[in-house]
Amino acid sequence: MSPLIATLAAIALYTFGYAVYARHLAKRVFKLNDDEPTPAHTMTDGVDYVPTNRFVLFGHHYASITGLAPMLGPAVAVIWGWLPALLWVVLGAVFVGCVHDFSALVISMRARGQSVGKVAEGVIGKPAKMLFLAIIFFGVALAMGVFVFIIAKLFAIGSDFDPNNLAAARDSFPSAVLPSASLMVMAMIMGVLLYKKNFPLGPTTAVGFVLMLITVWLGTKLPTLGLPVESWPTQKTWTWILLAYAFAASVLPVWSLLQARDFLNSLLLYLGLATTYIGFFILGPSFAAPAVNPNPVDAPPLFPFVFIIIACGAASGFHGLVSSGTTAKQINTESNARFVAYGGMVGESLLGLLAVLACTAGFESADLWNLAYKDWGTIEAGLSAKLGVFIKGCSTFICALGVPQDLAAGFIAVIVVSFALTTLDSATRLLRFNVTEIGLSLKIKLLDNRYLATAIAVAAICFFAFYKINGKPAGLALWALFGITNQLLAGLTLLVVTLYLHQRGRNPFFTGIPMLFMLISTTTAVIENLVDFWQKKQMLLFVVGTALLLIAICIVIEGVRAFRRNDRHTSDAIEFDRPIT
Repeated sequence: MSPLIATLAAIALYTFGYAVYARHLAKRVFKLNDDEPTPAHTMTDGVDYVPTNRFVLFGHHYASITGLAPMLGPAVAVIWGWLPALLWVVLGAVFVGCVHDFSALVISMRARGQSVGKVAEGVIGKPAKMLFLAIIFFGVALAMGVFVFIIAKLFAIGSDFDPNNLAAARDSFPSAVLPSASLMVMAMIMGVLLYKKNFPLGPTTAVGFVLMLITVWLGTKLPTLGLPVESWPTQKTWTWILLAYAFAASVLPVWSLLQARDFLNSLLLYLGLATTYIGFFILGPSFAAPAVNPNPVDAPPLFPFVFIIIACGAASGFHGLVSSGTTAKQINTESNARFVAYGGMVGESLLGLLAVLACTAGFESADLWNLAYKDWGTIEAGLSAKLGVFIKGCSTFICALGVPQDLAAGFIAVIVVSFALTTLDSATRLLRFNVTEIGLSLKIKLLDNRYLATAIAVAAICFFAFYKINGKPAGLALWALFGITNQLLAGLTLLVVTLYLHQRGRNPFFTGIPMLFMLISTTTAVIENLVDFWQKKQMLLFVVGTALLLIAICIVIEGVRAFRRNDRHTSDAIEFDRPIT
């Protein structure tokens, strides 16, 4: 099949999902009602609970969920061929991922903006809440540890770096540092202008966006900011810088950095998606990869691991944390949930689809693809190199528009890095909320302090950022474990939503079927990974994997008990003792 035909079919499915399927969910299943005030209005505090324009909130939500995962996951999973990856990215998003994100936002919105862990307490019971909090803490810390490791690797200078040929690099993109840092400064200025000086959104955004594009160009001209290569910070130094940034971003009010930064980031991604897809259609490439490669050398089996490696591009439990952690606290009206959450996941899936295309049709020949994906060991050697494959493939598409290759590669590298950073700061804030909830549950008053809670969150991220196996960065092993944790969380979140609908006499079919699929495929992957960890004597990963499996089983048991109690509720709201702020 031609990549062009496959892409057009995918776009048709996305259109059906948003225009028809999501509308049915909003009106008939969840019965969204704009007459009901949202937590952003009833609990406004100027820090976390802030009523937000739906386009600005879409940008924040979209940027928060769109980190490295929708690019990195498909860039790895295409080792099994383009067809399995493409089908899961598109169908998984429309019928699983988008439904998951949307429903998580709705039930959190009706529970005073509480996290999905706290919502589980109201729907299932208190034991479920503690189990959810445990799996959320581990999953977010693990994912952000991997993110920090990869971003630091991209920022550092490797042996493949050539200032005169930036497009030739595989995993060294220091040219992304200047625009990434400039974006943070511009976002803070925009936050003050918009929220403290009441500047109009349109002109302020336009100026900020133009300045951001200028810094992207400057980054390609001054990739090391004029410093000699030997004076450039090392990967370890960048890791500490990123951890410090995550701490600062977590404790600042959302209006001062996150909202404006995420909105600008989303505009950058819109431009990136538009130019890359236009270039793709102009170029009209063919697939260099096979449709299905069922048995790559030394790789785990296609089922269930294609569903695990591709997480955020199709379905992701982390998205439920964003929906219920920050977005639910800022949404202006209930009807905005469809646009922000379901629409946001469609947008991320478009990025996942682009990653599939870039890593299968972005090669000049099948021989080059086979060299890049010759065996599983090639991937284990460097996750950042697979992001380099994505960057190179996308820049090839953009070059069809007449853009110089160095500028195209630098532009895509900035998108990759900026979205990883956006997810890092949002996820650290979510982890802070999680630590606070754990403290309240255990009656540890000190964890109410957002600075202490953030310090604990950053320390956990730091552990995984520096974690090694046999003296080498854990890389792919941690990514696979993150995928399992992430997909388990997605399945368990759908379990909570399904029970919520059942308790209110609504049709649980739309969340129940995806829930079963996610739990079955992920449990299969957990068991297979445990066998692999045991055989390789990776005991820490074996213990963690076992704990994850036991936690998931306990939550499912609690869910079955809640179902058998057959509780019925006349109100859509979920009540608790007091909110987490």
